[in-house]
Amino acid sequence: MIKKYLFLLTLLAIMFVACSNTEQTSDTTATIPVSVNEVVLAAITEPILVTGTVLATQDAVIKSKIEGYYKLNRNPKTNMPYKLGDWVNENAVIVELDNPQRINEIQFDAKKLEVENAEREFEKQKSLYEKGGVTLSEFKMTESQLIQARYAYENAIIFLSQFKIKAPFNGFIVDLPYYTPGVLVSANSNIVQVMDYRKLLLSVNLPDKEMEKVRPGLKVLAYNYTIPNDTLQGQVTDIAPTLDSQSRTFKANILIENQENKLRPGMFVKAEIIAAQRDSAIVIPKEIITTRRGSKTVFIVEKGAAQDRQIDTGLENRDNVEVINGLKVGDRLVVKGFETLREGSRVKIIK
Repeated sequence: MIKKYLFLLTLLAIMFVACSNTEQTSDTTATIPVSVNEVVLAAITEPILVTGTVLATQDAVIKSKIEGYYKLNRNPKTNMPYKLGDWVNENAVIVELDNPQRINEIQFDAKKLEVENAEREFEKQKSLYEKGGVTLSEFKMTESQLIQARYAYENAIIFLSQFKIKAPFNGFIVDLPYYTPGVLVSANSNIVQVMDYRKLLLSVNLPDKEMEKVRPGLKVLAYNYTIPNDTLQGQVTDIAPTLDSQSRTFKANILIENQENKLRPGMFVKAEIIAAQRDSAIVIPKEIITTRRGSKTVFIVEKGAAQDRQIDTGLENRDNVEVINGLKVGDRLVVKGFETLREGSRVKIIK
């Protein structure tokens, strides 16, 4: 009986070892599920990432040049008094100042009449001079009087224009200090601030290593966290030819198109200076590249097995990289399941 039990135990042990070997053999020949993409040509850009605060390209604070009584005009588009945020056209009169005493002192109507009289006298003397009726000296004296009358009249026009506070360009009213209607406003008081930010200026400092890459005219993509789905276009306008000795950086100016006013002056933005681009290249995700013994490697599938390929790369950005050697159009590139692959591993392609 004991021998019978020993025989059974020995038989069970042999069967256990056989099963273990079978499982090991199965493991070594198991197929690994992977996902593949066919290698095709695509465009790729290599950006230089920068950040900064955007400023308006046109910004003016208009001050009163003369003392006068305050009157806020109405916006012809709304028929309401001008207010913050209103769009104004160039030369629109936003505020008028009145000072009857100073206006009377200029004697505008009299100066205008003096010009008319001087012009008539000049034409009369000119005719006489051509006929020999007056001397050249007398004729020149009349011409001098006409010039002086015109200067006096033009100065009067300039003086009166100071009572009208106009928009210097098309833009938005971004500051409009409150004054009680009819209050006497002194000279050099802030009256209104107008800003045009349909184009924005972004000044950035770049490390010296980028100096050979950045040049005027390069395309720029700009975006802000408040508008994650919108990217604004821009370009590098100019760069400093020297480096800052302390930071080892150089300055570059970027002009951003903002026609829909999605960005506002003072906003913090991120931008990508497109330093280089290819319109037709083999482009793959950076995340599928592994490094082995200092070489960059990816896997492709051929005849149901994984084959590793050493690659050389070119342009790259945050997500993708250009492959300049090691892959060809049509290769089936493993994009999922590559982590456990080895050369010759049997694979099963899944979607």
